[in-house]
Amino acid sequence: MFKPKILLPLMIAILFLAFLPACSAAQDNADLSMAPMSGMPTEVQNAPISVQQAYQFAVANPDVMKQIPCYCGCGDIGHTSNYACYVSDVDDKGAITYDNHALGCSLCVDITLDTMRMLKDGKSPDEIRTVVDSTYSKYGTSNIK
Repeated sequence: MFKPKILLPLMIAILFLAFLPACSAAQDNADLSMAPMSGMPTEVQNAPISVQQAYQFAVANPDVMKQIPCYCGCGDIGHTSNYACYVSDVDDKGAITYDNHALGCSLCVDITLDTMRMLKDGKSPDEIRTVVDSTYSKYGTSNIK
């Protein structure tokens, strides 16, 4: 027999649990520089939370991300760092041309998320690069020469 009094609290609990990871992830990144989601392309805004956060972080931290390599093979398409997986150009007025590569590449996103975590842990870009190199070099060649 259908019991609506039980169904409503159950639905509320399910909705709460569904949004909890996104809220937690946003709080976890509170101490990192993150670009606003409102300036991101629609495809990024509709992407999974981890991809959104990777784009937000990469855009806001080019000085760090240009030092971090990618190992997905994107050097073959001209990428010169993990940053290039997210941003293809910034003009002299600061307008960003986004690269959609990381929307479909979990390796790029994983490298960025690891970079975020290690930066929060107090690691320097050089230390982060050493870890990224040792962790991801088994997947391919670094795109930083």
